Amino acid sequence: MRMDKKIYLVMGVLIVVLGLLALPNLTDNPLLGAEGATLEGRYVGYSWGGENEGVAFEDADRYIETILELDEEGVITYAKMKYYVQKDGYWIPRQSGNSYVDVDFEVDPTPAVPGEDYAPGESMFTVYNADMMSFYAAAVNEDGKAAVALVCPSTRYQFEIKLPEDFDYSTPFGELTIDSGLLVPTIRTSGSGITRPDDWDEFAENNFLNMETYSYVITQRGIFGEFDESTPTKDFMEAMGVEFSGDRPEPTDAKYGYFGIGGWAGNYESIEEYLVGQNARELTSLVDWEVEQYAGGINEENQFGVDVESGATRTVQDGVDTISGATVRMSRESTSYQRALVEAGIFREHDVIIGRF
Repeated sequence: MRMDKKIYLVMGVLIVVLGLLALPNLTDNPLLGAEGATLEGRYVGYSWGGENEGVAFEDADRYIETILELDEEGVITYAKMKYYVQKDGYWIPRQSGNSYVDVDFEVDPTPAVPGEDYAPGESMFTVYNADMMSFYAAAVNEDGKAAVALVCPSTRYQFEIKLPEDFDYSTPFGELTIDSGLLVPTIRTSGSGITRPDDWDEFAENNFLNMETYSYVITQRGIFGEFDESTPTKDFMEAMGVEFSGDRPEPTDAKYGYFGIGGWAGNYESIEEYLVGQNARELTSLVDWEVEQYAGGINEENQFGVDVESGATRTVQDGVDTISGATVRMSRESTSYQRALVEAGIFREHDVIIGRF
């Protein structure tokens, strides 16, 4: 009987030992930061619109692609992020700077009706491009009349300025207010602005540079860098590519581009610059999800911005300090980034936070 017990005891020990030997060598797993592992390679991750509603990647009409190249220690040596949208059956990068712009000087711009009963006003501009965030355009006809379109990053409305041939371009830009009739919000280019006006009366005395708290990003950098409300209108026109002969603008077809950080292209370039040199083992998200207002926006299925607790937020955006170098919403970009880390073996798919598109 004692012999049987010894045999069972020995067999039990052998089973335990064999079981331990059968376990995978966790020290070789880059996920756990082993010194012997190499992460060198190229990795790609995706996030897409409608994922939190069950939309499959192949059925999405917009997606973000993140490409990372890591060295053997996991340091990011190359980063590329692109936002693709499907238009007329074609996939177009949202940060593409290509635009078609036409100006009708016969049109006098009129205000859009804001709020729930939104209706566009009359616009001088016809614009086709992938995205309008922080877009600008300026043109001058042969009679010396000028037309300007500026898309407000806070309200996402396109504001238009029509200046007569005898306009005094030494006029401070800040004097072009809605109330003056020289600044007209004609079209809502997106419904996702931080500020969503219900009535233009409350903005009557505002100019394009002080529509909202975060309006300072317009002059923080880029073509309007260091300008302010006292800057002559001529300086703004020249920054947009209009040439002057003395104090009069020269006729020109529409000049266009993106101010501030440079629209989506500028935002994503800033994210890329931020990522290069970071160690992907340590930077496992573009958002600090431990921040209380962000953490409260994550539900049990790791979806952000769907079921939001009181006091939490549906969007991760900070125009003051920026997040990962950008001034745009970052939860969906972070999803794409984390998926690239999943492919690298640094992160687990079930830990990925599904961001809000």
